[in-house]
Amino acid sequence: MRLRRIIGYASLGLLSACATYMPQSLPDKENMPQSAAAVAVQPAQLPFSGLRSHIFNPADGLDSDEVAMLAVANNPQLRQARDGLGVARAQAFAAGLLPDPQLGMTADHPTNGGAGTTNAFNYNLSYDVNALLLRSSRKNAANRDAERVNMELLWQEWQVVSQSRLLFTRLTAQTALMRQLQAARNLWMQRYQASQHAMAAGNVTLDFASADFIALQNTERQINELERSVAQNRASLNSLLGLNATAQVLLVGEVHPALLDASGVAAVVAQRLNNRPDLLALQAGYQSQEEKYRGAVLAQFPVLNVGVTRARDTSGLYTMGFGLSLNLPIFNGNRGNIAIEQATRKKLFDEYQDRLNSAHSEIALALENLPLLQTQLQRTQQGVTALQQLAQHADAAYQAGNLAAPDYVRLQTGLLDKQTESINLAEALMEQRIALETLLGPDLPESRSSK
Repeated sequence: MRLRRIIGYASLGLLSACATYMPQSLPDKENMPQSAAAVAVQPAQLPFSGLRSHIFNPADGLDSDEVAMLAVANNPQLRQARDGLGVARAQAFAAGLLPDPQLGMTADHPTNGGAGTTNAFNYNLSYDVNALLLRSSRKNAANRDAERVNMELLWQEWQVVSQSRLLFTRLTAQTALMRQLQAARNLWMQRYQASQHAMAAGNVTLDFASADFIALQNTERQINELERSVAQNRASLNSLLGLNATAQVLLVGEVHPALLDASGVAAVVAQRLNNRPDLLALQAGYQSQEEKYRGAVLAQFPVLNVGVTRARDTSGLYTMGFGLSLNLPIFNGNRGNIAIEQATRKKLFDEYQDRLNSAHSEIALALENLPLLQTQLQRTQQGVTALQQLAQHADAAYQAGNLAAPDYVRLQTGLLDKQTESINLAEALMEQRIALETLLGPDLPESRSSK
């Protein structure tokens, strides 16, 4: 009777500690914010110190840092990744729990016995010793898996920040390009109208006037293509920010990439790679697999299950005993699982080596292109300055009637082309910097000339 009471009390205690189930219905409508102001941004949860210290105020538009902050806070893929981290942490919690004992009960009722017979019962309480021995490897593997998912989330946040900066760079560059193309269109429109009047007066031929018209149409084509590209990038930015497709995001600030010190960046590559989240995630995944491999090796030994029994037979004789079961590893011996875990470890080893090799190759290529882009941008900006000075003199000469209209238009067109080239190079250089920050993290060494 005492054992029954103990079992009853234990059962009540276990039931009182059980979790309860609550159903949750799926949503039936979208919940994407209509504006950046509707999103709550928590700076303390952002990945980089520069973002955590930046003020988020969408009322006056979003600069590059604010776009990155909003992207990290509201990106749908990051939200799912954070849910995945919650699952991994729950799995680590489950792996750390002690295995439960097993309770067995049987009862027998005599149907043809004589006087003195009674109901028989058998209670047994057992424990899987191997589950306890393997708990350490399971717990360590699950903890490393949770660490891996956490680092993968941080790496994904890096990618989202980089993609937001990339889209911001492209859209601001396209805004500047649109101004250049509109200026070119106005110039060619004025030139075309003047040539039309001149042709009507018989002062120029048709081929001269048609050249201006063709140039005007070519500029119109570039404007149309640029408008489509802007619309596509706007849609990509809204999707990245987790905003409704019709949301209007005002971007403020222009891209002025600071020149990086290529030799200084090369000097910190090893240090930065040691802290790069994707490589840390692969390291954690490899350590988790080491624990799984170790657990598979431990599981090859005989499975031991021990327990105690309390019984009464039909004659009323009470007994208490000890039980032990042992699985003999003769045919299986967990050799199949050991082979699987060993092969998986080899796969993760090669994956880490390949990722490390790719990281060094990508960084080397970016550092090789960096000085070239910086030099080209400096030369182009010098050319823009020189052409602007010529254009000022040409404008005065044209107004005074000392410069022919075709020569004046060619000079203005050359200036617009050079300014467009400068914008494109600045965009390319900024994208190169974003690529390096994606590979190595922010706050890279800058050239003294840019400070």
